[in-house]
Amino acid sequence: MPDPQAAPEKARKFSACERQALYDVICARRDVRNEFLPDPIDPAMLRRVLEAAHAAPSVGFMQPWNFILIRDAARRRAVHAAFETANAEAEAMFEGEKRSRYAALKLEGILKAPLNIAVTCDRTRGGKVVLGRTHNRDMDLYSTVCAVQNLWLAARAEGLGVGWVSIFRQEDLRALLGLPDHVEVVAYLCVGHIDEAFGQPELQARGWRKRLDLDSLIMEDHWQDVSPE
Repeated sequence: MPDPQAAPEKARKFSACERQALYDVICARRDVRNEFLPDPIDPAMLRRVLEAAHAAPSVGFMQPWNFILIRDAARRRAVHAAFETANAEAEAMFEGEKRSRYAALKLEGILKAPLNIAVTCDRTRGGKVVLGRTHNRDMDLYSTVCAVQNLWLAARAEGLGVGWVSIFRQEDLRALLGLPDHVEVVAYLCVGHIDEAFGQPELQARGWRKRLDLDSLIMEDHWQDVSPE
C-alpha cells in the first residue's frame, strides 16, 4: 500500500569517477548509420537498456512509452522501402550542391542493424486529466523523448550504437507497425554492436553542420535577439 506520508530519503552522492563516466558517455554518443556489426544483442544487455529507458522521467508519472522490437527481416525491408520513398522526397527539397551532398549521406541502418526499435507514445495513458499535462498536451511526447535519450546513453555505455531514423511519412510507418489511432511513433531506432564510431558527430565530420558555440545559446532572464550561425 503506498504511503501518502512518504518522505524523500537522503540523496546519493556520486564520486568524481562516476560523474566523469556519465559525461564521457554523453560526449561519446553518436547517431550510428553504417557502423553496425551483425552480432546479436545479448538479451540481458537489451533488458538493461530498456530498463534505463523505462526509468526516464515522465510528466504525471504517466510513462506513455512502449518499445516495439523489430527483428523480422520482411518487416524491416518494408520499413526500409518506406524510408527510401520519403528520402527521395527529402532529397528533392535541397538545391544545387547541397542536394548532391545530401544524396551522398547514409542516413539509416534499418537493414544493417540486427535490431530496430520503435518507441511510441500512448496519448491516452494516464486518463483524460494527467497531473502536469493539464495545460500542455504535448508533455507526453516530451516525456517519451526522455526515454529515447536514456535508451541511447545506456546503449552507448553497453557498447551498442543507436541511429534515429526520422525520414518517414508518418502514415506509412504507422501502417507498417499496426498502430492504433491514439498511439504515435516518437522514434524509430536502429540498434546494434559497433567497434568503430566517429570522433565527432558524423554530420559535423562530413561538413554538413558544425556544433554551435554554447555561449551563443545561453541567455539571462529573457530572450535576447542574437541568432547563432
